Amino acid sequence: MLKIYNSYSQSKEVFQPIAEGQVKIYVCGMTVYDYCHLGHMRMLVNFDVIIRVLRFLHYKVTYVRNITDIDDKIIKRAQENQEDYRQLTQRYINYMHEDMQDFALLPPDHEPCATSFIPEMLKIISMLIEKKYAYITSSGDVYFAVRHFKNYGCLAGRNLAELTSGMRVAVNEAKQDPLDFVLWKQAKPNEPNWSSPWGPGRPGWHIECSAMSMHFLGSHFDLHGGGKDLIFPHHENEIAQSEAATGKKFANYWLHNGHVEVDMAKMSKSSGNFVTIRDLRRKYSAEVIRYFIIASHYRSPLNFNVLTLAQAQQALKRYYLALRDLAIVPVTAELLATAFAKNFIIALADDFNTPVALANLFALAHEVQRLRQHSVQEAAAYAALLRHLGGVLGLLQLDPVSFLQDGNSDIDVALVAKLVQERDCARAAKNWREADRLRDQLAAMAVIVEDTPSGSKWYCE
Repeated sequence: MLKIYNSYSQSKEVFQPIAEGQVKIYVCGMTVYDYCHLGHMRMLVNFDVIIRVLRFLHYKVTYVRNITDIDDKIIKRAQENQEDYRQLTQRYINYMHEDMQDFALLPPDHEPCATSFIPEMLKIISMLIEKKYAYITSSGDVYFAVRHFKNYGCLAGRNLAELTSGMRVAVNEAKQDPLDFVLWKQAKPNEPNWSSPWGPGRPGWHIECSAMSMHFLGSHFDLHGGGKDLIFPHHENEIAQSEAATGKKFANYWLHNGHVEVDMAKMSKSSGNFVTIRDLRRKYSAEVIRYFIIASHYRSPLNFNVLTLAQAQQALKRYYLALRDLAIVPVTAELLATAFAKNFIIALADDFNTPVALANLFALAHEVQRLRQHSVQEAAAYAALLRHLGGVLGLLQLDPVSFLQDGNSDIDVALVAKLVQERDCARAAKNWREADRLRDQLAAMAVIVEDTPSGSKWYCE
């Protein structure tokens, strides 16, 4: 029985899909004007795990994740670079896809770009104007009239008085209420624009997700997700404009991942306290970063520092040490009925509790190491289960030796291999002093050498 924490009700609920055995999910994706940072990757990895778990639990999933390829930040960056906004966005879409492939993220079933759905947005805006939920200003902008939608604030858990407190209407602002949000902006000189019944312009941010989600999933679907920072105003506004237009409930469940924090402050580009994934990849493998992300529950804050990443690297190494030198064998039904597998599934069915799931995998890795001392065949069987369950989280699919030898990005692998070979020759010649000297030299390079009946094995500390 799958339970999900629903941000809408602020409680954990038993998941009941609209259509039995099927899940339709929309996740707010990237705004493409710069490299992906750790906060972005947390959202992408968290929802990748959620999709994997849903499919592991035998749901047929339709996964939609959008790309925002037009907004103020994109226009500003393109103008600064003196390039067409489409060149800018396509470049960063390509970079984003490279990062996603590096992290073994499952591709969404649909990945729409906002600019490809302008007609759908115009249709919704026209419906809202016709139903008196939106109005056209003297400047030609179109705004959603928040006070006309009686349930506004339902997702954020705040009433209109709380939301209005402290807000001011900007000088010469044409909108009628400080809470009203823009659906269509009239184009400024030299800005990208599209034709509309209200003049050339471009869509507001919120309307794009309503148009794209409803196009692929219908006006009422199962799950909507994104970062916690999107609850208000983005997702609140999506609910208002979508339900006002269709008269139907928009999404049944709302999932939001927590922030990545640096010194107790949210990581963001606007704050300047962010680290790009490409910078992190110079020191750590994608799987280490992925492990670091899912070692915390998706809803909790994730504290970033060098120590926590180093700890993730050491933890992941223990799993690969358990898998090393064991034959790859099929996973049997008997293994899937063990307490290790059952407890793993129970953890993930409880609001995708990856920390508890990983704790079960750690116990399983310990069991593999224990069995290794008695029966290599049994150890290989349980290692197969470890790899299989790890795959549900997008982990433990690499060659163990390669992972263990690539654990330190600063290491000279060719030099290590040469020194290990020289040490093997020294041991064969019973030159123990030279063998010990070479072992010490390797240890100083953070390389551990193990002597086995099949020869020397080495890995990074």
